[in-house]
Amino acid sequence: MKIHMKTFLRKQQGILIHNIANFLWVCGASTFLSLASTGCTSPENGVNGQVIVYNWGEYIDPETLELFEEETGIKVIYDEFETNESMYPKIEAGAVSYDVVCPSDYMISRMIKNDMLAELDFDRLPNAKANIGAQYYEQAKGFDPENKYSVPYCWGTVGILYNKTMVDEPVTRWAQLWDEKYADNILMQDSVRDAFMVAEKLNGFSMNTLEPSELETAKNALIEQKPLVQAYVVDQVRDKMIGSEAAIGVIYSGEAIYTQQENPDLEYVIPEEGTNVWIDAWVILKDAPNKENAEKFIDFMCRGDIALKNFEYITYSTPNDAARELIEDEEIRNSPIAFPDLSQYDNLETFSYLGEEGDAVYNELWKEVKAY
Repeated sequence: MKIHMKTFLRKQQGILIHNIANFLWVCGASTFLSLASTGCTSPENGVNGQVIVYNWGEYIDPETLELFEEETGIKVIYDEFETNESMYPKIEAGAVSYDVVCPSDYMISRMIKNDMLAELDFDRLPNAKANIGAQYYEQAKGFDPENKYSVPYCWGTVGILYNKTMVDEPVTRWAQLWDEKYADNILMQDSVRDAFMVAEKLNGFSMNTLEPSELETAKNALIEQKPLVQAYVVDQVRDKMIGSEAAIGVIYSGEAIYTQQENPDLEYVIPEEGTNVWIDAWVILKDAPNKENAEKFIDFMCRGDIALKNFEYITYSTPNDAARELIEDEEIRNSPIAFPDLSQYDNLETFSYLGEEGDAVYNELWKEVKAY
């Protein structure tokens, strides 16, 4: 989500200070300056009093890490990644003995398949059991079928953002992204799985399909749409929609909340044909050196007041019902964008890992679309 510069700097300073503290604690103050450019080795496995966490950048309030340390006496060694794809090989190589990681749905599916995750004992995670809404655990079954390995942390939907002053009717369906009257006013996600999700849902297919005929139909639909598309974008969809540079765009719900604050003419909808519900979740690695501390960390982050702090910091929707009850702003607490009732929608899915061959198939088809 795009954030104001002051907020961005505050977040960066908080993460930087905490990361410097980690360097000093792990490597020693005398060696910090020489190691800062090369990194330092992780603490030896089995060291008491610490938990080693690997999370997305700007995806936690640094104050919650400090509170955890103060309340438990457990030191948090905190590291960040930019994408699931950059995180996975580092975990696979075992270069750092992480305890807790926060991957996305399809990557959790892959890690389960490759026996990389520890089965969770929810008796040791009372906050996770009591505070995470049942609908989110139900949705998580798309990548963690028995809810044995993950605890939802942040979530959202992918939908359509449209400018009410630039369309002549409410936008409710993916099919309207193929309407010629919006030519050169449509923004699509520059992402293979997100783009194909739109075309697959348009045609009534699963967004995890590997059926050749369905993939061919989806590819042809994207090729047919391409002359109408103003641009394939990722972050830029926010600025373009705020600036009324396009009428319709595919966007993540968390970003839609921000754009509406900047431009009240914008409206967000979950299309009738269904969509992707994405979930990022806490997991514990099978070979985690500090499993008991990892359980304490996850359960602490599932406490209502702590989950609220993280929601207010990163702004993406929280699956924590106790945190939602603590939100003072009634408009946000009851927002159908931030907290939609998923039971009211059909054909909602989460991305599954399709294997290397499946990824290769999608990537090749995307190349054909982009080259057409």
